[in-house]
Amino acid sequence: MKISLAETDAARKACFDIRRAVFIEEQQIPEAEEWDDHDATCLHYLAGEDAGTARVIAKGCTAKIGRVAVMQAHRGTGLGLRIMQTLMEDARARGFTQAELESQTYAVPFYARLGFVADGPEYDDGSGILHRLMRVKL
Repeated sequence: MKISLAETDAARKACFDIRRAVFIEEQQIPEAEEWDDHDATCLHYLAGEDAGTARVIAKGCTAKIGRVAVMQAHRGTGLGLRIMQTLMEDARARGFTQAELESQTYAVPFYARLGFVADGPEYDDGSGILHRLMRVKL
């Protein structure tokens, strides 16, 4: 399955549809918590036509990875790992020297397999779901 930068309106809409299904409908995150001003300026990535998504926000030399979502039908296939590897490779190619993300606590072991290290305590990001900040050198 191809993972690519969502460069058209249709591709970005597909990314947003995946986020709506996973975060708002499935995880019950309030809609106001899901959407932010970064959506207009960050890099969005799309897996397949509607299988998964993630975004990258530039913070100086740091690529802030977020909104990593895989549709239920594609979970357990390795797609999440492939999305992350694609984002990390692309971030390196764009000159970022570090990546960070705010992992839901259940997903910390997943990101640790990619070299991310937890930094700081667990916290509620406002969604009611506990998170941990994680970082990796690129």
